[in-house]
Amino acid sequence: MAAQKTDTVRQSFIPTGIRLGADMIPVVYTYADKRFRGFEFSADIDFYRYYLAADVGRWERSMAGNDSRYSNSGNYYRVGMDINFLKKDPDRNMLFFGVRYGRSRFDETLERTITDPVWGTQTDRILVTGRSAGWLEITGGLRVRMYKFIWMGYTVRYKFGLHTQDTGPLDVYDVPGYGSTVKPVTWGFNYLIMVRLPLRRE
Repeated sequence: MAAQKTDTVRQSFIPTGIRLGADMIPVVYTYADKRFRGFEFSADIDFYRYYLAADVGRWERSMAGNDSRYSNSGNYYRVGMDINFLKKDPDRNMLFFGVRYGRSRFDETLERTITDPVWGTQTDRILVTGRSAGWLEITGGLRVRMYKFIWMGYTVRYKFGLHTQDTGPLDVYDVPGYGSTVKPVTWGFNYLIMVRLPLRRE
């Protein structure tokens, strides 16, 4: 009897499927806001109530002031684990809490217009390439099965602990995947559409 129980527990921790999806918010921003272009894809795989999760994305952002223009572009990824608080749900819906580590590699550019009474108007351009940054996230959210193999849901992200490779003539201002560096913490939100691919029969 004990051996049968042990086998059942082991079977529960064998992955049954992988979910792949895309965040709809960057897609909307890309078409609605000319200052932003980006995408993000996500995946998770189940180990009983625990889900190994990963995200990968890219964004390009620009901001303009009276005499200056800032832009960046780069890639990022996040890896971590979620725990599902909905036990034994036959549809594998999720009410979850999790953690992530994020990493980004990006370039930044600052262009400034300088007006001098002698030399006239000139443009000063600062480009810093190959920058990197890392951070931590606490996540929470929901995944709901909508139809057969299609799930929808959201993730709320509390981002903190940012550390950057802050070298060169320009301070790191905006990190792809993280956001502005002005405040010590920031928030993020994703709205996902996901497809589940079975790995074994349940």
